[in-house]
Amino acid sequence: MIRVADYIAKTLADDGVRHVFMVTGGGAMHLNDAIGKESRIQYICNHHEQACAMAAEGYARTTGTLGVINVTTGPGGINALNGVLGAWTDSIPMLVVSGQVKRETLLSSYTLPDLRQLGDQEADITTMVKGITKYAVTVVEPKTIAYHLEKAVHLAQSSRPGPCWLDIPVDVQGASIDESDLKRYDPTEDLCQYDLENLPDVCRQIIGHIQNAKRPVIMVGTGIRLAAATEIFDTVIRKLGIPVTTAWTAHDLMASDDPLYCGRPGTVGDRPGNFTVQNADLLLVIGCRLNIRQVSYNWKSFARHAFKVQVDIDLAELNKPTVKPDLPVHCDARLFLEELSRQIDAGEYDAHRYRGWLLWCKERVSRYPVLLQRHVCADKVINPYYFFDLLFRKLSDRDVIVCGDGTACVVPFQVGLIKKGQRMFCNSGCASMGYDLPASIGAAIARAGERVICLAGDGSIQLNIQELQTVIHHRLNIKIFVLNNGGYLSIRQTQQNFFGRLVGEGPSSGVSFPDMVKIAGAYGIPSCRIQGEDFGVAIENVLNQQGPVLADVMLDPAQAFEPKLSSKQLPDGRMMSSPLEDMYPFLGRDEFYANMIVKPMEE
Repeated sequence: MIRVADYIAKTLADDGVRHVFMVTGGGAMHLNDAIGKESRIQYICNHHEQACAMAAEGYARTTGTLGVINVTTGPGGINALNGVLGAWTDSIPMLVVSGQVKRETLLSSYTLPDLRQLGDQEADITTMVKGITKYAVTVVEPKTIAYHLEKAVHLAQSSRPGPCWLDIPVDVQGASIDESDLKRYDPTEDLCQYDLENLPDVCRQIIGHIQNAKRPVIMVGTGIRLAAATEIFDTVIRKLGIPVTTAWTAHDLMASDDPLYCGRPGTVGDRPGNFTVQNADLLLVIGCRLNIRQVSYNWKSFARHAFKVQVDIDLAELNKPTVKPDLPVHCDARLFLEELSRQIDAGEYDAHRYRGWLLWCKERVSRYPVLLQRHVCADKVINPYYFFDLLFRKLSDRDVIVCGDGTACVVPFQVGLIKKGQRMFCNSGCASMGYDLPASIGAAIARAGERVICLAGDGSIQLNIQELQTVIHHRLNIKIFVLNNGGYLSIRQTQQNFFGRLVGEGPSSGVSFPDMVKIAGAYGIPSCRIQGEDFGVAIENVLNQQGPVLADVMLDPAQAFEPKLSSKQLPDGRMMSSPLEDMYPFLGRDEFYANMIVKPMEE
């Protein structure tokens, strides 16, 4: 016989789980105890359940394996929801195991529709999370634990990954079960159906479309990494020899100096990437869901002259009401790329024919760098574009760069020069403030002593500032760069652009922030303030120190994101976005037209 909680811990360890992020609680006491005594699992105690989920996400992104969290009932589970939503939107494999009140006081055990709560700290968490999980269940029968656990672990990592949630009443956690008497899960219950029989024909069609095109382009997204397809992706693009652009959160799939790399398209991407995609006559999209940040609210203008092929594991993404692919391919990215590679080899494909087009795209990369001369200044405050350009040049090819939201992701995603082997990510779909520090903790636990770069806004870091204690407790090798631009820069830009007045964006409009150097000192973390013309030396000093360091970087609060897509407000109040190729600050019209092979849209 074995306790249910011990069975859960043992099974997770057997499945390769080596770390669990947790906040202990009475409603999860057996789970806490079982995880604590499972010798193969190291538990990491955070100081907020939201941080547990975000740390598990950062861990899963870095390892490519399941991120696991353990929280208690009621507020414990509810606190985790923000991080779980991030895993849901960004397709990150995650398992949440929560405690729940005992079955005798579980409201769902009775027919009392008007009663709000029965058990102490009770909350019907599975009903709350069903819309942001692949599988969520309260396990009320101990003998079904194997079935539910195996199903949750499988679904979290299969097809399009995402979070699953097991809610375990405290008396079920402590119940004894006979392992030989357990109901098991059969993965064939949830097989993802692809049309693999016709995949060779589809790949031959795609190769034919590429060969008939004059300006073919590839756009790749995070689905490449989620499918463990980075190696075959690299093989295929060498065989095709056509320009490759990287979508949001996928920039680390290619080094910035790769001969096929041609930019980062999107609403806050770069000009080369947008010129490349918008001038294409064929666009092959692999593992990218083409969200609004990628295609803009003016999605009808996206790659409007291109025959669009979109490969996605999720049929719903191929059928959504924005960009409609001309050839939708419902398939796992790795299976697709492997078959495409075989079909390229089987035919007579000439990669050299696109050299002229590739050269045209590479010329835009050279002609339109994100870092401009006016960004390179030696003032008391530092231009963020200059800062990130210099920081990335000093990083190693083993660094993991974890970005928050706002300046902390937009600017490095635009200007950061990626080295082969580096990782760089943020949470895109949820894009929550407070993500940066706990996600960095997850990455640091995953990399066991290797350097992690945490890029956090001065506003964002406040939302999980308590995790500085987790950093110092484990002496994690995280270099925390707090980007001090006097508040919420993204909000400031929006309010200035549309209303001409400010509300709740900084000290002058109602929200202020502490001295982060003093805060770091209170936690026992070495810290410094980076400002002025010697900031390059200061960056090196931070990077070269052992263990955790916090640097408060004094950035220019007036520097807006650029280039970026600009929206115009119409007389009736509606907003209209420019096409992606026409980014602000706008180029002179003669220069702009010189970069357009296809017909520009009417202004």
